[in-house]
Amino acid sequence: MLMLIAIAILTLIAGIGVFLVACKMLSTSLESASSAGLKRLFAKMGNNKWLGVGVGTVGTAAIQSSGAVTVMVIGFVNVGIMSLAQAATVIYGANIGTTVTAQLVALGMFGGNGISTTVLFSALAGIGAFVMMFSKRDKWKQTGSILAGFGLLFVGLGIMSGAMDEFAALDSVKQFLATISNPLLIVFIGALLTAIIQSSSVLTSIAITMVVAGLLSLDQGIFLTMGSNIGSCVVAILAGMTSGRNAKRTALIHLFFNVMGVVLFLLIALVLHLFTQGDWGFGKLFEAMFPHAPQVQLAMFHTVFNVCTTLVALPLTNGLVRLVCRIIPDDVYELRDDKFHLHFLDDSMLVTPALAVRQLKAEVENMGALAHDNFCRAIHIVTTLDFSDLEKFKKTENELNFLNSELTRYVAVLSAKSLSQTDSKYLSCSVKSVSDLERIGDYAENIVEYAESLKTQNETFSAPAVLEIKEMERKITALYHEVMKAYHDLDFTALEYAYQIEEQIDSFTETMESQHIQRLVAGQCTPQVGAEYISLAQNAERVADHFINVGKSIRSFA
Repeated sequence: MLMLIAIAILTLIAGIGVFLVACKMLSTSLESASSAGLKRLFAKMGNNKWLGVGVGTVGTAAIQSSGAVTVMVIGFVNVGIMSLAQAATVIYGANIGTTVTAQLVALGMFGGNGISTTVLFSALAGIGAFVMMFSKRDKWKQTGSILAGFGLLFVGLGIMSGAMDEFAALDSVKQFLATISNPLLIVFIGALLTAIIQSSSVLTSIAITMVVAGLLSLDQGIFLTMGSNIGSCVVAILAGMTSGRNAKRTALIHLFFNVMGVVLFLLIALVLHLFTQGDWGFGKLFEAMFPHAPQVQLAMFHTVFNVCTTLVALPLTNGLVRLVCRIIPDDVYELRDDKFHLHFLDDSMLVTPALAVRQLKAEVENMGALAHDNFCRAIHIVTTLDFSDLEKFKKTENELNFLNSELTRYVAVLSAKSLSQTDSKYLSCSVKSVSDLERIGDYAENIVEYAESLKTQNETFSAPAVLEIKEMERKITALYHEVMKAYHDLDFTALEYAYQIEEQIDSFTETMESQHIQRLVAGQCTPQVGAEYISLAQNAERVADHFINVGKSIRSFA
């Protein structure tokens, strides 16, 4: 007896292991393949609550991980890309999207005396593995990984089903499980087990196999599934704990939403029990709706539960947001904008590496804008000797130094994640781009130092020199816009325009130097002022060189 139980437990653990690996593999591959589309979905969401639910549903169904979508949303809220109300609606949708896994598991348990769908789908693991092994193109390897992950999902399901059949043959196990009838206790067990394995999909799948094997009644399976919804909040809570105040609020919204749904359905179950003297419950209701298919009965309850909870929660979203803001109030210190931070990224986004890569690109573009702005401030200061923007200049220079350090660290961590070949190439280029942009800040700092030197000497550039400096600024601004267009859109036509402007800048630098010599000979400027002018021209040319380096990088990863 003990030997049979031990074998069944080990078989179950093996099945859970394969299922978890398959979920992770499928989630990573699908997320990598669809992250660009997900980003576009999030960008178009706006304040439409129904659209937010749709985005969460489609996003979770696409990458087969409500945890990944929830953590992604927490990251977006933490960096200010998404509001709390928007995040709430996406989380509602993510809970609906995660029911797709249960529906797939239910589908996989049909077959009868013929070839079961589990066996047919399991074969995709081998097909996907062959595609991965023999394909050279990154896209085909990604497709193979998706097929292999999908197939392994059903391999794990088959192993778990086998373990449940072994348990079902043991009367002592069935009798023990039958004694666990308290709905609250079953909900608690479901929440606890989900918190441990950090996957509501796995626990729901186990519950389906146990119901089909006769180890659990449908009502027990239903309450276990309800508990798994609460346990699934652990991933979001862990992500929120290490992030900002709004991220913590988002995690709390997720917890309240799922707890509210469980409480609502427990109350409905209690009412059904009282008014029918125990004759009717969710189990009998879904048995009547989907007879002779226990796997479908539980999977459909899971879907109905999340859809109904969403319909109830949607009108209450603004109130829920106000509640979590009261529980976690704003900190006066956090409201001050004197701390540097990443604008589009945080560490919680590392759970979705492909999307983190695309957000990294937005950070690089933002850093480019800061570098260009500071260069323009430096030109204004040196040509007017107006130092009113000096503090803003210094703050931006410090922010550029912070971004250089923080993005380099982030790229190092992100590089260790599972990435596509294209994303890996981009990461190797992004570090150089970040360094180039930081160097632009340094050259802008040099130009401000020239301004301070002129002020100390009580000197200024001549009017013709100022016009030439302004013309150089105009050309570098034009270069910056073409480079950023090329970088953002992978636009090689814009890159060619940028090359042409960069050649004009090189030529104009020589013109500035020759014009300076003529003014020096004519006595229109002093040697010291002339030295500052030549250094400024050379620094400006180097700014152009670093901008063009950022543009050139697209040839390596586009």
